[in-house]
Amino acid sequence: MSQIRRQSILSTIFVYAGFLIGFVNTFLFTRQASPFTPAEYGLTGIFIAVGNLMFAFSNMGMISVLYKFHPYYADRLEKRKNDLLTWALLVCLAGFVIVCAFGILFKGLVLQKFGENSIIFVQYYFWVFPFGFFLLIFYLLEVFAWNLRKSVITNGLRELGVKFTTLVLMLLLSIKVIPTFDVFIKLYAFLYGLTSIFLIIYLVRQKALYFTLTVSTVTRKLWKKIVSYASLIYLSNVVFMVAQFIDTIVIMSLVGVVGVAIFTLASAIVGLVQAPQRGAIAASLPVLSSAWKEKDYEKISLIYKRSSINLLLASLGLFSLIFLNFSDAVITFNLKPQYLDAKYVFLFLGLARIVDLGSGVNSQIIFTSKFWKYEFQSGMILLTVIIPLTYFAVKYFGLIGAGLSNLVAFTVYNLIRINFLKRKFNMHPFSRKTLYAIIYAFSCYALCYFAGRSIHGFTGIFLKSLSFCLLYGGCIIVFNLTPDALPVIQNIRRRIGLGS
Repeated sequence: MSQIRRQSILSTIFVYAGFLIGFVNTFLFTRQASPFTPAEYGLTGIFIAVGNLMFAFSNMGMISVLYKFHPYYADRLEKRKNDLLTWALLVCLAGFVIVCAFGILFKGLVLQKFGENSIIFVQYYFWVFPFGFFLLIFYLLEVFAWNLRKSVITNGLRELGVKFTTLVLMLLLSIKVIPTFDVFIKLYAFLYGLTSIFLIIYLVRQKALYFTLTVSTVTRKLWKKIVSYASLIYLSNVVFMVAQFIDTIVIMSLVGVVGVAIFTLASAIVGLVQAPQRGAIAASLPVLSSAWKEKDYEKISLIYKRSSINLLLASLGLFSLIFLNFSDAVITFNLKPQYLDAKYVFLFLGLARIVDLGSGVNSQIIFTSKFWKYEFQSGMILLTVIIPLTYFAVKYFGLIGAGLSNLVAFTVYNLIRINFLKRKFNMHPFSRKTLYAIIYAFSCYALCYFAGRSIHGFTGIFLKSLSFCLLYGGCIIVFNLTPDALPVIQNIRRRIGLGS
């Protein structure tokens, strides 16, 4: 657990450093004097959504194959003879070519569906293709690096590299080095190209990146299992990615790009709530794969419980802190008034993320087990629920409907997976401390809200935030809500010379 805890903490530090840069980026996109219109900011959100969908359809399940089967290859082959990454890359490239072909073939349908409310997306339609391509390459190399226990560097590149590059592009546009938004968005299309190059250089220097077209004995032995696994996991990943980004597509069609901008702001802020999950997943995946291989069920159960309470505490705290100051922050930082509409979109999206994080790494446990097919089955249920629910919720309730559909769908999705792991392995993530965490977070929020509702501006934000952090952090430590809190505090005290 100490290895997972260490990598999770370091990764989370990078994630939040990235969010600091992301906050600056969001401010520059949305402030009153911004050179970006809401429609132009919304287009960057559309690039992210459509790029991720292109990745989902083109990766052909090979991302999951990498972390599922890597332990078998690593145990039996030398690095130079490990052909898993080579075949994964070739299959992904073939998948991307197929996706591009369909993208060109159905351009007319895109024009028909989005031409009225989202004309700017139609204008830059083909520039989404390089964005999706480099996203695919980066994700492939990222998972490969996770298997080598290099999750810290990949999170650094994803969270710091991507957002810092975006910041540089925005600043260059502001000082007219980049003359127009047209040039900006075309450079933005290659955003993940730079981080992919850095990751390739790092892996080469670590003597970890090798390609070979020679079919290994492991591939000959496992290829049927790999194909079977990749087929169902591919469909599962597509389902999950569609479920994750369907709201942006529906809003783009029914509301327009300005609505996407408001939703993008809410989603970007929700990313703060979800951030701890990224570090936990990156650190736990290779450990879970090895634990299943060694049939170490006790370790898997421990990871499940620890991830649940730790991610729940983090998500509750971050959600409460943000929602406490949302309106004051929009006004105080002089954002455009329409972005106040993002508050209640954030409310429901944030609650959905709390449900997801509070359920622990259940998806990763199922993915890496012999029952990985169930991930596809539960994903199909998610897709069946979220697509019609999102469409009708957005149609009748507007942007808030997108957040509400997320909350309902992801609650159902996680309950199904929790129930499956309970039935199959008698594992569940919850305890009394789960309930205590929710009660303490709500109580601390209510106390700070009512005590500080007459204080506004920077003073109000600072005082309410400080009060909540002290109260909530105190509850976590005093009531020992997680066994990982004290080791982290003691480690910090040792590092700054205060003893244990």
